[in-house]
Amino acid sequence: MTIIAILIALLILLFTGIPIFAGLTLFGGGLLLLVQGNFGSVVSIIFGELNHYLLVAIPLFALMAHIMIRGKVVDDLYDAAYTFTRHLPGGLAVATILACTVFAAISGSSVATALTIGAVAIPQMLRYGYEPRLAYGVVAAGGTLGILIPPSGPMILYGITTDTSIGGLFIAGIIPGIIMALVFMAWAVFRCSRAQTHIKRDPRATGAEMLQALRKSIWSILLPIFVLGGMYLGVFTATEAAAGGVWLALFVTVVIYRSIGWRDLWASAQDACRLSAMLFMILAGATVFSHVLTKMRVPQQIVESLVAMDVGAMGFIAIMMLLILVLGMFLESIAIILVTMPVILPAMIQLGIDPIWYGVLLVINLEIALITPPVGMNLFTIKAITNTTLGPIIRGALPYVALMAAVLILVLLVPSLALWLPQTMLGR
Repeated sequence: MTIIAILIALLILLFTGIPIFAGLTLFGGGLLLLVQGNFGSVVSIIFGELNHYLLVAIPLFALMAHIMIRGKVVDDLYDAAYTFTRHLPGGLAVATILACTVFAAISGSSVATALTIGAVAIPQMLRYGYEPRLAYGVVAAGGTLGILIPPSGPMILYGITTDTSIGGLFIAGIIPGIIMALVFMAWAVFRCSRAQTHIKRDPRATGAEMLQALRKSIWSILLPIFVLGGMYLGVFTATEAAAGGVWLALFVTVVIYRSIGWRDLWASAQDACRLSAMLFMILAGATVFSHVLTKMRVPQQIVESLVAMDVGAMGFIAIMMLLILVLGMFLESIAIILVTMPVILPAMIQLGIDPIWYGVLLVINLEIALITPPVGMNLFTIKAITNTTLGPIIRGALPYVALMAAVLILVLLVPSLALWLPQTMLGR
């Protein structure tokens, strides 16, 4: 009952609109003051948590993404995707999901993916006769791939919080991410083939057109291959991959495209710093909250309760997935990771649950949260792009909620979909 009361009180505090880092820090600090009468060594605990070399990957991946966005590489990427899919029913929708898949492996952010691809794709789909809600749903759902296909900000935070290999998590997200993208594409083709309005279709591209499109977009495709391939082959760690990705992004935008200047580089660095500072402040607050829970023996109590209930590993995961599905309707993904993981990690260890597998399941669940009201971030991103109401955006995204839930169940029932690639990587 203690943990339930604590979580309800924390959620009520966060629902007031207080910044997440402030809510976690104030709530955790207040509990600590009640439990031991002073703040003890909280400052050194926070410093110890933030003084971690793996955290360097966050600002580096953010910088890489912002450089590629400001370098306008996405235009060639989207054009190339459409060249290969334009003859299909819903070819633009399929191209949008394909572009989101590749861009997700550059940005590591669902909101950035939906915003960047959506700004190009939605006007184009509307011009080609797509129903508005169909176009909105495609971009909202395709954008969610940003946190499943690596590099992924939530995966980095999850790996640091649970002391799990970030490279392993990145590689584990590849196959489920590809499956998710293929499911989205199949639904888009089916949905567009049955659309009541006429959707314009261009003729199949010639081999020469495909080759030219591939040549123009090759650098945006090579960047994720370089980052993920280097980690898979053991050439470099996640942090080293982030640094290498920044250098390659600079080479592409400055030397190849010549589309970025010093002012753009400075703006990209500022954006990366703002994002990183926000994440680090939230992580500091979560450290205080986690510390006080350990002081109160809450994780140990949860382990003892689960052992007494005898729900087993699958029962535990099912309960957590339902809980996170509900939390995702109200809280941002980073807050969910940092609030829940310190509490349930001992129980996961006790039940022998693979942290990489659970991490992939968690991120898929957080993807669903991005397109479920009332706090689905991608829904508000599409609203900002289109200046429309939330109603048609939500209706367009709802079928994809069911599709993502189906993929979540598939990965839950077939763990090898997430674990096979990391096992081959770690065996090198």
